[in-house]
Amino acid sequence: MREGLRGLTTRGRSFLAAAVAAAVSAGILGEKDLLRVAVLLAVLPLLAAAYVGRSRYKLACNRSLDPHRVPVGASSRVVLRLQNMSRLPTGTLLLEDRLPYALGSRPRVVLERLGAHQASSVAYTVRADVRGRYEVGPLVVRLTDPFGLCELSRAFPSVDHLTVIPQVTPLPSVRLPGEYAGSGDSRARSVAVHGEDDAATREYRVGDDLRRVHWKSTARTGELMVRREEQPWESRATVVLDTRAYGHRGDGPTASFEWAVSATASIAVHLRQAGYKLRLVTGAGADVDASEGGGDGLLLDQLAEARLDQRTEVTELVQRVRQRSDGGLIIGVFGALSTAEAELLSGLRANGATCVAFLVNSSTWLNLPEKARAEAEQTHAAAALSLVRSGWRVIGVDHGTRLPAIWPQAGRGSQGFALRAALAETVAGGVR
Repeated sequence: MREGLRGLTTRGRSFLAAAVAAAVSAGILGEKDLLRVAVLLAVLPLLAAAYVGRSRYKLACNRSLDPHRVPVGASSRVVLRLQNMSRLPTGTLLLEDRLPYALGSRPRVVLERLGAHQASSVAYTVRADVRGRYEVGPLVVRLTDPFGLCELSRAFPSVDHLTVIPQVTPLPSVRLPGEYAGSGDSRARSVAVHGEDDAATREYRVGDDLRRVHWKSTARTGELMVRREEQPWESRATVVLDTRAYGHRGDGPTASFEWAVSATASIAVHLRQAGYKLRLVTGAGADVDASEGGGDGLLLDQLAEARLDQRTEVTELVQRVRQRSDGGLIIGVFGALSTAEAELLSGLRANGATCVAFLVNSSTWLNLPEKARAEAEQTHAAAALSLVRSGWRVIGVDHGTRLPAIWPQAGRGSQGFALRAALAETVAGGVR
């Protein structure tokens, strides 16, 4: 009963206040009929409180999300299935699923009645324009009487998670430098085999089956050569996301960091589909090996929660990448860099790694005065030139740049990059 009285609505409390006022007036005026009205006004909310407070429904709730992982701007359908597990029918139920602000307003659904062991399903959709991992739930059930005089809330403890991943853009097929770099016998060699004369061979080792001897290669080299049983090459790539807060500009979904995250996701998924053994490293400390099955999900889940970090330094990023780096292809998506920070990235060129940088000119995400714009362009050009001189292949990114349009530049030869280096040097010298 006490629980029911605490759940009196504004209407129920108004009834009690009116009852008190009517009783006082009846006592002053000596009107028995008015006293009967006061008793009726008082009994109604008390009966409602007793009815709702004594309701002990056994309810089971099941929630499903389809899908549970969606890209930015897409919708997910949430289905709630509520079942009455008791033999008694329920009264009117108001369902409210708790949602974070980014997923929109909380959905509210009214169920008039659930019979004994009866189940009912309701559905609604959610949409998020911001990356992240969001909790959906818990479900709150509000019990009320037919007159709306009393209302109690009971919540289910279970919650589900909706992951909003960055937008992945399809990229054109490009032959990238270092795509056949690998370990052991697979390092820096061609893997194309098109005929008997082009069969991949190696020198004879003790224990090799003599039936694998390749006599044409043996005659040509003067040493006993055998065919390889298989071509165990692997293409390895490390994708690096710069999460330094001072390297990016802009706010919300249109910030330069959001472009960088989306580009990182697109490049990582594209390389995995091309057969690369992939690793993702972020400045926030994430180090994901996405070589196994389901690697796309691991990558996208990690990038869904990527955030800018005030404490991240380029030195830490370089050290983190070099911990398990043994050559291959390194593709970095960097925010604004100083010349000193660009020089630090030259340490990633060790072990014969081929390095490609998408250098985001984050100042183009702001409306700067002419003088400040010129200074920002000079700094950007100087950082790009420093990277090119250290052996990086640099692709500049401005506000409004589409990744598929600049992706083919990642596969161009050193001549094009040398030309851009000369242009960058010219621009930097002219701004001084």
